[in-house]
Amino acid sequence: MQKIVPDDSVLIPPEASRVFEGQIFDTYQWSQTMFDGSSHTFEMLKRPDTVTVMCVVDEKVLVIDEEQPHVGTRRSFPGGRVDDTDASVEAAAKREVLEETGYSFKNWRLVKVWQPHNKMEWFIYLLLAWDVESKTEPNLDAGEKITVQNLSFDELKELVINKSSYLGDSTAIFENIEDMEQLLALPEFTGQTNG
Repeated sequence: MQKIVPDDSVLIPPEASRVFEGQIFDTYQWSQTMFDGSSHTFEMLKRPDTVTVMCVVDEKVLVIDEEQPHVGTRRSFPGGRVDDTDASVEAAAKREVLEETGYSFKNWRLVKVWQPHNKMEWFIYLLLAWDVESKTEPNLDAGEKITVQNLSFDELKELVINKSSYLGDSTAIFENIEDMEQLLALPEFTGQTNG
């Protein structure tokens, strides 16, 4: 699958070998020539990418309180892991939003991508979705309980700026916008193509 990553991404080199395959995390190693000519083994982890979506419904943004057995309750935008069966990052976002909230949207835009750790090839994709297409009942995984809330822009911005749970990951975006109109006008993210 092709995806867009930040220009300063740290990627596992093609010559690396997978030395451990886990349920979520894989470990890769490769020999790296140092500046003095010696060689050392370098190592990075790789895991499936994550999508998170700011869904606009009737001039409000959906936020979820999600409870899972191993992590307790956390507040975030709808989202989750990009699966091998997803055709694209956007397809993963659409699947996750539908599963967690029951909503489908007509319009989608990728607004931010970041790599949380440079020793791990893992990217988080933040998308914006608006113009409701349909609404059904959520279809939750067995290991999650989700409550969906509709927040005004001001309520959401306060939570984001105060770094409430996982919402704080989008602080850089909300520091520069003042209202829903500016949120909907966020530009498409550009970076380098990978994959």
